[in-house]
Amino acid sequence: MAGKIRQYFKDRKNDTQDFGGGSVVGKLVLVLVVIYVLVTLVLGMIWSSEPDNFSVREYTRSVANEMQREPVTGFATTVTIIRVAETLLDKSGGYITNDIFPPGVWMDNMPHWEYGVLVQLRDLSSALRKDISRSQSQSAEDRDLTIAEPQFHFDNSSWAIPSTEAEYRRGIKALKSYLNRLSRPDDPDAQFFARADNLANWLANLETRLGSLSRTLGESVGKPSVSDAVANINADDPLAEDTQTKEVKTDWTEIDDVFYEARGSSWALLHIFRAIEVDFRSVLRDKNALSSVKQVIIELEGAQRDMWSPVVLNGDGFGVLANHSLTMAAYLSRASAAISDMRDLLSRG
Repeated sequence: MAGKIRQYFKDRKNDTQDFGGGSVVGKLVLVLVVIYVLVTLVLGMIWSSEPDNFSVREYTRSVANEMQREPVTGFATTVTIIRVAETLLDKSGGYITNDIFPPGVWMDNMPHWEYGVLVQLRDLSSALRKDISRSQSQSAEDRDLTIAEPQFHFDNSSWAIPSTEAEYRRGIKALKSYLNRLSRPDDPDAQFFARADNLANWLANLETRLGSLSRTLGESVGKPSVSDAVANINADDPLAEDTQTKEVKTDWTEIDDVFYEARGSSWALLHIFRAIEVDFRSVLRDKNALSSVKQVIIELEGAQRDMWSPVVLNGDGFGVLANHSLTMAAYLSRASAAISDMRDLLSRG
């Protein structure tokens, strides 16, 4: 009997030790999970920081000296496209849009910033391939630009086989090859035609891009639909009162998405216009359009001012709180107006 009692208490002691061991393991797992979450949250905040602006002129000189080449016409624009594309991939946290693990998979604002940059890369690389690198419509396309342009149109959210980063780096490599051929001192094997019509074609496409962004940003506070307002007009009785129109408003879950897409677009465009001011300076001076370019740059610099609020505020148009979307829309609208003036000046004889 005494032996059974001793065995009973011995078994209970072992059970208690097993339970205590399990409790220690559980606590350790919990601590590791908490540490992991905290680390990913800190990384998420660091990776959410937008890249700094850079001086296009200084960077162009630096690359030209490194390559031991003269910065010929088109050098600044090509170098800037390459730098913008590399920043997209190599900024803090790297390329985040296609991440499938925390903290990238949790992040929302930076992927839309990346998309805004990507749209401008796609548009300008298309303009380079179709217009700027060709003397006329029957000219052959540049062999490197025929590679670079479609690479930047690759799916922006592909994680593997092939990854988005690998495809975009292939586009960057092709642009570097184009730059090397363009700046060849003895026999340049690539062309960059800084003509008014080439620039005007790209500006026409850009104007519609900015117009769409400005409209969506402005709809953060809601406004009547223009199409409904026109459809409800009584043509037979001009004095009849217009019927109520439907309000168009950006969904509150998409307000920050549109805002950061606009921030990404304006960041890329700021550097692109600084490069255009260098490469197209002669034609801009001849067309009296230099002031318009400088006005665009000023507005884009305003769109890149630091945000002191940790979130995108969406107060009413004349309310107590700020509305960051309306502020961004104002900068982009003024930039679009200056671009419209540029196109008008470039089209004149």
